[in-house]
Amino acid sequence: MIKRLTLLHSNDMHGDFTAEQIDEQLVGGISYLSGYVQKIREEEPNTVYCIAGDMFRGSIIDSEFKGLSTIEIMNALAPDVVSLGNHETDYGIAHLLFLEKCAQFPIINANLYIKSNQVRLFRPHVILEIDGMKLLFIGILTEEVITQTKKEAVIGSFVDIHDAAKEVGRICNAYNATDVDLTVILTHIGFEEDKQLAAMLDPAWGVDVIIGGHSHTFLEQPEMINGILISQAGTGTDQIGRFDLEIDTENNCLVNYTWKSITINSDNCPEDVDIKNRILSYQNETDKKYKRILTRFKRTLSHPDRNQETELGGLFSDILKESLGVDIVLMGSGGIRKLEMGPQVLVQDLIECIPYDDPVYMLKVNGKQFEHMMRHMLRDEVWQGVSNEFYQLSKGIKVVYDIPNKRLIELTWNGAPVEDEQMITIGLEKFHYLNFSEFFDLSIEEVRSNQKERIVATSERDIIEEYLIEHPHLDHQIDGRLTLIK
Repeated sequence: MIKRLTLLHSNDMHGDFTAEQIDEQLVGGISYLSGYVQKIREEEPNTVYCIAGDMFRGSIIDSEFKGLSTIEIMNALAPDVVSLGNHETDYGIAHLLFLEKCAQFPIINANLYIKSNQVRLFRPHVILEIDGMKLLFIGILTEEVITQTKKEAVIGSFVDIHDAAKEVGRICNAYNATDVDLTVILTHIGFEEDKQLAAMLDPAWGVDVIIGGHSHTFLEQPEMINGILISQAGTGTDQIGRFDLEIDTENNCLVNYTWKSITINSDNCPEDVDIKNRILSYQNETDKKYKRILTRFKRTLSHPDRNQETELGGLFSDILKESLGVDIVLMGSGGIRKLEMGPQVLVQDLIECIPYDDPVYMLKVNGKQFEHMMRHMLRDEVWQGVSNEFYQLSKGIKVVYDIPNKRLIELTWNGAPVEDEQMITIGLEKFHYLNFSEFFDLSIEEVRSNQKERIVATSERDIIEEYLIEHPHLDHQIDGRLTLIK
């Protein structure tokens, strides 16, 4: 028998709770997203809605209530199943386990373990039954979670793609005998890794669809690898992915599909007023604390892409360099979470732009080590979308890199070439310090032999906030401190 199933999916929502006014339309926001999901559930009784990770971070509402507000808003949105993303661990594993108890929907992950006894922290999968169909969902998490749980030594994660494939196979083998009609992997490993994972899966396991996240990929149509459909729905709540599937329940297989990305806006989505009011109740609380004007820039400053020099990245790294008295600041591009800010800047804007607020460490490296760090930052994996670690450079540094020829053409500091034996003090956020060996391909012990590292500030955001208050009408232009030849 052929049965129809509508599979709706989101990923990387990052606390994108409220709609924005764009060309006389309200675009995005949970209230319109919820209205669309409810509308489709009424039109198509066989509807499932899933989220492929990263519900948290990006919103002052999320950070102020440490994710509890997000869980309550998600409870109102009522997804059928959610997989973990790397930002679900931002408030710590213990807090995440508390939030999971507050969720009224299943949160799944198959490859996050307690190291000592190999016990999974979450349900690895869930089987949903709808109109006589059995739908198996399996959750797989990105390797990046390892870097975010360095302080929690008992936690491990087997998220190498090969190991992830083994986890999928183990679960599929265990449940194929239960007459599963559709198998979906909810991943949070990035689109390129999704393709690698699909290629490794044994067709006998019966995986039909991979719905992914983490790389914020917008698609025209799903990709097919090894007979498996791979899809992702960008980022935020401005759109939602929609599969309309035809499933052969006698042979337990997918026989036909259509997919499209649906724009979430006030023109084609009814508004869920109840969820809107719930969000407003949180927003009223945060507005009292954070809706005050911090400063005003001369113009809007942007951060359009983490893998390039940006106006906001240059401004922030320069502020930290000047305030801390180090030679060079390497500020993680991924920690700057707004695409643009200004000209009016509220306290809320700064918190949403720099949500992680790390301490800053000072390390001393020699010129040879610094050159190695820069070469590693600019390696091929960055341009292939495999690596996410990239840095904004403070003033004084000039790097020119030829991407096609893999050649570092220029590396100067204050107008002079960086010499091998030259000693340089570097300011680095704690997250990047804790993962120094992985992110820079140098052992921390080797760098420590130059001088023991130390904390020079307990809050980078405090430094930036005070500087912005004291220096109104700031501007920052791209000045060629990082030139990429493509």
